[in-house]
Amino acid sequence: MSASTKTARRSLLVTSAALLSAALTTPVPAFAAPKPTPSATPSATPPANMSTVGGERLGKAGTQVNLSDGVPVIPKDISARSWIVSDAESGDVLASHNAHWRLPPASTLKMLFADTVLPKFPKTMEHKVTSADLADVGAGSSMVGIKEKETYTVHDLWLGVFLRSGNDAVHVLSHMNGGVAATVKEMNEHAEELQALDTNVVSPDGYDERGQVSSAYDLTLFARSGLQKKDFREYCSTVTAKFPGETKKNKQGKTVRGTFEIQNTNRLLAGDSDVSVYQGIAGVKNGNTTNAGATFTGVAERGGKVLLVTVMNPSEEEHNEVYKETARLLDWGFKAAGKVQPVGELVAPQGAAGSSPQPGATDGDTDSGEAGGGASDGGSGDASASPVANASAEVDGGGIGIALGITGGVLVLLAGGAFLINRRWPLPELVRRRR
Repeated sequence: MSASTKTARRSLLVTSAALLSAALTTPVPAFAAPKPTPSATPSATPPANMSTVGGERLGKAGTQVNLSDGVPVIPKDISARSWIVSDAESGDVLASHNAHWRLPPASTLKMLFADTVLPKFPKTMEHKVTSADLADVGAGSSMVGIKEKETYTVHDLWLGVFLRSGNDAVHVLSHMNGGVAATVKEMNEHAEELQALDTNVVSPDGYDERGQVSSAYDLTLFARSGLQKKDFREYCSTVTAKFPGETKKNKQGKTVRGTFEIQNTNRLLAGDSDVSVYQGIAGVKNGNTTNAGATFTGVAERGGKVLLVTVMNPSEEEHNEVYKETARLLDWGFKAAGKVQPVGELVAPQGAAGSSPQPGATDGDTDSGEAGGGASDGGSGDASASPVANASAEVDGGGIGIALGITGGVLVLLAGGAFLINRRWPLPELVRRRR
């Protein structure tokens, strides 16, 4: 081979290597950027770099808060692996800790299930349970006590989902919705629509499954979206209700069907021996599994401020620890609100940013999401249910709100007006006080 040929070949190789290097190092244009995908399994420690949806600081590990004069310090006795404190009205994230850490969500995932499926069926619709409806409920699941061959209303089933976190109720509703696989697909699509990109749904009830993950940030998005639905607010704030029992023959040989009482397992709403009802609490959902530990998202109102707090898997093993840590973070948030500069924001769903509430909108424009177009008065259709919040009030502009203010666990209309929710995108006008 001649010297000139060798030189030409060497030049060609150098040029090719340079072009390949440039192709590998040149940033991908924004329009071609790959969409974030949820991780298959949670990491043992928070990743150094997590999702930055909602702001750069929310993607950093550790506690994120802007402390300055007049801002109270974060409580030191918070042991949760991940948590977030946000303003439900403005969407401001006041403080967070590993907000985008992908972790097993347990039954807090039922908030996404409800937000996805609740509008599908009218609450008065009846369904007779078959063996297939209950065949795929996971072993050791929390159950409300649904029986095969018994008939339940959709309203009954949702009470079972929210109050007792009944996986049996979730699976019955999923089968009514076309099956578990179809429901999981819809939930993943809805999570993407909400920009909850940390979430990967495998089972609609939050039961421990390989690859099922979410984050404190995403769970807060689910709660905020769900709270725009009248029925969602009713169910998540109900303390006790009567649930249909099994049909039996009494001593006189007459076929009868009794009821039994179920109580909400949200301890900040219902209280417990070592946890008091939290002043201003109005929902949302708790969970607990072997892999997830205890998880909880709560919404509460005080002094015109409405806060959402999500806590995932406290390492402290004290009884009801997840509720105690949530209460401490809520206390901090109410003291810090209006003083602390936010570290991020709760994003609006895809396609919602840039739109705005329309003045003078009618009820039909603003009250979407009511289950199956049920009664517009917000009533449960069942006097046996005891919701903390089910009083409606007319909002200027034609919207319908719901009172959620609570003192000592009893519904009150706050002095000067009711605590109202606006169900129109985009945010921040999710929750408003009106005189």
